[in-house]
Amino acid sequence: MSLLRAANSGHLVLTALVLLQAGLAAPRFDALVLAAIREGAFPGAALAVGTADSMLHVRGYGRLTWSPRSAPVRADSTLYDLASLTKVIATTTAIMVLVDRRAVVLDSPVVAYLPEFRGRGTGLITVRQLLTHTSGLRADLPIDTIRGATSPAALQQLVYRETPRVPPGTKVIYSDVNAVLLGEIVQRTGGAPLDDFTAREVTGPLSLTQTRFRPPRDALARTAPTGVWRGHAIAGVVNDPTGWKLGGVSGNAGLFGSAVDVAAFARFILREGRAPDGRRLVRAETIRAFTARQAYFGGATEGRGLGWQTVPTGEQVSSAGTRFGPRSFGHTGWTGTSLWIDPDRGVFVVLLTNRAFAPRSRQSFTVLKRLRGALADAAAAAVDDQ
Repeated sequence: MSLLRAANSGHLVLTALVLLQAGLAAPRFDALVLAAIREGAFPGAALAVGTADSMLHVRGYGRLTWSPRSAPVRADSTLYDLASLTKVIATTTAIMVLVDRRAVVLDSPVVAYLPEFRGRGTGLITVRQLLTHTSGLRADLPIDTIRGATSPAALQQLVYRETPRVPPGTKVIYSDVNAVLLGEIVQRTGGAPLDDFTAREVTGPLSLTQTRFRPPRDALARTAPTGVWRGHAIAGVVNDPTGWKLGGVSGNAGLFGSAVDVAAFARFILREGRAPDGRRLVRAETIRAFTARQAYFGGATEGRGLGWQTVPTGEQVSSAGTRFGPRSFGHTGWTGTSLWIDPDRGVFVVLLTNRAFAPRSRQSFTVLKRLRGALADAAAAAVDDQ
């Protein structure tokens, strides 16, 4: 047997063993998600667990709302407000593409791309610091300020007037302001608004057919709602106030997608920048640099990559669980979404929920955090125990 045939044979055997173990773990995955639904954390969820080459477990659970008459969740077609997963799927990946093309330089000052960003102390802030959330900018604009902005352009001007609250590079402050600025950098350097650039350079080449900003009206019936207005469920409108005021397209939020699509994106990351057809969209070294821990200030603080969160997560109950390795990275979203990847095991976990929609549990966020960690542990076990 040739070395190539032997290697391929070994890979097939390993894949088969992992798939077998994942099949044995399926009841564990199901029990965890269904228990969270019974606890009232969310009415439905979509779960996808897999590797670079295969899907180990994919399933939809529950319904779009608490009503037994609402549509059941499907992992391949139910759309979720991805919330801050927008930061990694759209904004960060767009910046990766632009870094590879040398249109963006990570250690250049932000003002080099956004001349309007000239407040006191902003000249020291770099693109890298926006990505690592070490710019010193505050988490977000006050909600009354956002609501009071008369137009998307007016809100954008308020973002440009922001100044650092602590010296850049000294502390992680997870900030939507950082992501809004990154979205504008994409538009200035990529020659198209963030939604168009993402469709052309990321979701299109990866065949993420369910993933987009501002979902069309004919998709609303299969979109999980994240709010209630005058007794009616609201779906298809970004839940984030900043993203909403900016017209549904922002670097921090606004993307909608399915669990199967987010899983395909995770496989792209695990394949270090290659599309399903083998075409390279981003250099492998760029993927590795962006997903590696770049900032960590010790103790109970969180680690940050470029756009990505890394371990440790700084949480009392980590959304990455207890078994994912030290190079693991991921992100979560306020509406109840998450993606975590362990590159050493080569496994990912996608969980999409609409926790923001009328939870029946007083501690829905706590239940969700426990679930995220438990699913990550179960995925790690499915790989480790083969």
